[in-house]
Amino acid sequence: MAQHNFNPGIGRPEQIARIAVGDLLRRSASRMPGNIAAVDGERSITYRALDQQANRLANHLLSQGAKPGERTSTICANSIELLVAIFAIHRAGLIWVPINLMLDDEDVQFTLVHAEVSRVIVDRAFADHPNLGQVAKSLGLPLVETEADFPAAQDQPATEPDVDIDRDDVAAIIYTSGTTSKPKGAMHTHQSIVMAMMSNAVEWKLDRTDGVTLQLPLFHCGAHCLMLSHIMVGAKVGLMRGFDPELTLKTIHDNQLTICVGLPMMYAAMINHPSRAKYSVESLRFCLHTMAPMDAPLLKKLIADFCPTFMQTSGQTEMYPITTISQPDRQLARFGNYWGEATIVNDMAIMGDDGSLVARNQIGELVHRGPNVMLGYYKNPKATAAARAHGWHHTGDLGMITDDNEFLFLDRNKDMIKTGGENVSSIQIEEQLLACPQVKAAIVIGIPHARWGEAITGFVVLDDGAEPDEQAILAQISVHLGKFQMPKKLIFVDSVPTTATGKLRKIEMRQQYADLYADESA
Repeated sequence: MAQHNFNPGIGRPEQIARIAVGDLLRRSASRMPGNIAAVDGERSITYRALDQQANRLANHLLSQGAKPGERTSTICANSIELLVAIFAIHRAGLIWVPINLMLDDEDVQFTLVHAEVSRVIVDRAFADHPNLGQVAKSLGLPLVETEADFPAAQDQPATEPDVDIDRDDVAAIIYTSGTTSKPKGAMHTHQSIVMAMMSNAVEWKLDRTDGVTLQLPLFHCGAHCLMLSHIMVGAKVGLMRGFDPELTLKTIHDNQLTICVGLPMMYAAMINHPSRAKYSVESLRFCLHTMAPMDAPLLKKLIADFCPTFMQTSGQTEMYPITTISQPDRQLARFGNYWGEATIVNDMAIMGDDGSLVARNQIGELVHRGPNVMLGYYKNPKATAAARAHGWHHTGDLGMITDDNEFLFLDRNKDMIKTGGENVSSIQIEEQLLACPQVKAAIVIGIPHARWGEAITGFVVLDDGAEPDEQAILAQISVHLGKFQMPKKLIFVDSVPTTATGKLRKIEMRQQYADLYADESA
């Protein structure tokens, strides 16, 4: 078992009682050294080996001149090497700044420059990519290649580096996905991340016999929290480089994974896959879905033929996930975008425009309090102050808390369409469009209009073989919508912009079509 270096003599109280992300791995490696920590295709790694490799890389980074508190980015796909890198960064007292692999070169440069990144750990596949590694090279940042430098790190000691870490030190700066505004760097301390992991372990009743699918990218806070929550209890992580329905089914089958996490579209692809019968998913004890509501027919089919327990979760970069979770005894009692109740680590309330908290069944903004809240936005005190107005963290999500104490999501604050004096939920219209059999994807936004203020406009991606028929689709959704909720236009497109984790990027559509109604008079 690996030995760990600590300061000799009498330790300071903050050292003895420290909270540090890297400690989660050490404790599991001490308790269950031979357990499999992660599988990556045909490869796997034990907790002892992951712990030792993280220590060797941490010592390597420090020997190369890295200083605790410096920002270090990763430009990596999901892999065992990325797990090693993440824990090495934390062990060395560095601050992790993950780079979203889906960003363009301008956003990558913005992140690296704004965060003042000092070095980048990169997969060779991305080292010369014009939007990724090449951007880092153009900034003169040293690159640490997973294929080349990780073997070199094997000459370093397998003991943990002697670095003081305080619970209030920043552990990660994770940039928002930019669905509604320019990305901002949410600073999370070791304490805010660890508290979220503790809450997840309790909410999901995790233990060392569990295993989770991890096809969502680790540069996203949702996947990061899934990985850490399972590593903390000594469970197994099933790493995948993106979503492939058959590969996900195979990974569950081969590794007897107990928890599946995905978007509704992922579950639909798995249960309808022609090779579905080849793989058993009987090991699953529950499934989590996120990012979007699950429609009733799909959820009923999944509960009957895939896994009996489904829960919807939510969270955000600024309030480390998860913050809300639906309970399985409610899954067939109601349908829609119900995010559930607050987790054990969060307070949840609804706030009106004047800063006062409103009663149940009244619409307002979802606000939270809890130790998993970010320290603030990096170098952005104005945005930090706005996010903390009236003593609560503001999510920007609009909805209500129902009589069953569940949060019912209605819209993003900036996505609520104000048309003809009415507030209209864009997500409600999107749900009706998605219920049309010929519609594969849809975005609904408000576009400036001289008469209506904002004109409700839908952008629709059709299923293969479907013919664009605006009037037919409008007729289908009019059965469930009021006249004031009906789109003024439907525009058929080949795709809708999304983030790497499936969130709709509405800001791009607003910008592209800002002048759509410019020629229409009041």
